[in-house]
Amino acid sequence: MSMAIGLALALGGVAAAPAATAQDTPMERAITAPGPKGDLAGTLREPAGDGDAPVVLILPGSGPTDRDGNSPMGLKAATYRYLADDLAARGISSVRIDKRGMFGSSAAGSPEDVTIGAYAADTRSWIGAIREETGAGCVWLLGHSEGGLIALASAAQSGEGVCGLILVAAPGRPLQDIIREQLRANPANAFLLTDADRIIDALIAGETVPDSEIPVPLLPLFRESIQGFVRSEFALDPAELAKATDLPLLLVYGGRDLQVPLADGERLAAARPDATLVPFPDMSHVLKTVKGEGVQANLATYADPNLPLTEGVGDAIAQFVEDSPAR
Repeated sequence: MSMAIGLALALGGVAAAPAATAQDTPMERAITAPGPKGDLAGTLREPAGDGDAPVVLILPGSGPTDRDGNSPMGLKAATYRYLADDLAARGISSVRIDKRGMFGSSAAGSPEDVTIGAYAADTRSWIGAIREETGAGCVWLLGHSEGGLIALASAAQSGEGVCGLILVAAPGRPLQDIIREQLRANPANAFLLTDADRIIDALIAGETVPDSEIPVPLLPLFRESIQGFVRSEFALDPAELAKATDLPLLLVYGGRDLQVPLADGERLAAARPDATLVPFPDMSHVLKTVKGEGVQANLATYADPNLPLTEGVGDAIAQFVEDSPAR
């Protein structure tokens, strides 16, 4: 939630899979998992074949991001749909999901009554449902952006049924450090920094900050109704979570990422020296190649649904899944 909005405040792959033939068209169908008040909804995409494909669960990033990787806030990159296409072309199944309280999962609970722990519990529910539906012995967790933190938190709850972790443009530092950095990236936010630091410090201390004490431009980040979620984010250090698990770990990062820099991936790699870090120098946060210089060229990758993933992303994920030891 906070990372996507924080970018807005801070700023004021493989190429698309080859055209499928009639023999290799991926199969796609609805899949659900039990939620706290109703079903969680997702889409299972399977490659053509004998039905014994590895399965990757794609955990979406912050805010109202749907199972395809789009958002009513202007995000139209369809990143997760492209990932599903690329993985299917490489013999890997995937499940992409709507988060609790959003889109197809709206009946599962309120989107403002969640924590990272609650999302991790939903992930555990998805792992069980996917194993039952597909017969897979374990599921790969692919967390994009904030979804990477959820993947790590889920693995910390229990590694049962998890093949390994694939963290893509995921935070490698506590979220409060990233938000502070994002806000300071734009000089126009200077008048907000003192208040932002005050609010962040209060939330870290476990306090509640009334909406009346939050400047209007900061309400999307810190309004009282989501402070429980934000506090749950601030309580976690991704590097410590990564260090605490021995699951196979792939780290995929872009050198042109405006939200989570490559340095975050390097911090995770330092915590887990056995992890595989794969950088893509010209890739943005939405896993698309930035053509041109400047912020606007980068933001253009967020709004173009026809732009394929950066060349090599799908191959890196598929190779890691194929090469990792079975659990």
